[in-house]
Amino acid sequence: MLQPKVIFLDAVGTLFGVRGSVGEVYGKLARQAGVEVEAVLLNQTFIQSFKAAPKAIFPGVPVAKIPEHEFRWWQAIATQSFERVGVLQQFSDFPSFFAELYAHFATAKPWFVYPDVGVALEYWQRTGVQLGILSNFDQRLYRVLKALDLARFFTSVTISTEVGSAKPDPQIFAAGLEKHDCTATAAWHIGDSLAEDFQGAKQAGLKAFWLRRAGADHPEAPQRVTTPESVSTLEALLPASPG
Repeated sequence: MLQPKVIFLDAVGTLFGVRGSVGEVYGKLARQAGVEVEAVLLNQTFIQSFKAAPKAIFPGVPVAKIPEHEFRWWQAIATQSFERVGVLQQFSDFPSFFAELYAHFATAKPWFVYPDVGVALEYWQRTGVQLGILSNFDQRLYRVLKALDLARFFTSVTISTEVGSAKPDPQIFAAGLEKHDCTATAAWHIGDSLAEDFQGAKQAGLKAFWLRRAGADHPEAPQRVTTPESVSTLEALLPASPG
């Protein structure tokens, strides 16, 4: 494959993941607040609430107001998650609890970096490929990248809440490309979502790779679905001996 000018990567599920599950993290902090809840059930209600939520995009919202909208968007999901599992009323002050929960996910504590990430990023950076992030996350991503020592690899970070569009919308890919003065045909995009990352990037004209990590849940496609651009690790995209 020809070396691209820029490689864009998704964030959560591609560069780093949640330690255990969101339900486990939510449940641990809830116990510290005096509320007992089963992590498995809480994770299920979180997934239900997350999937039912509208995209985290706020077109027309002034930049200074975006963090407030992000906070309220996630607060609604967390509220529904605990409500569906039947423990919301057990919190003495849920708004204060959520503020701590929200801040927790802006640190390195609930996250881990996948072992293949460092090798791949260091190789691409060494060979002169520009690196960028395209993510449907929020502005906490900047702090998470620094906390996980990943920020130093990337010359651009493009997130849905700031652009006003979310993957698979071509607009967010166009926004990332513009930051690198790069055409779509000279760029790659790598991510763990079939619809948002792989199909979205292809439709936007980028060379797309679907990252299917071992043990990850891929409800978008049955196991029999594969593509020539499907990889299990980022290292699969490197030369056999990167040096």
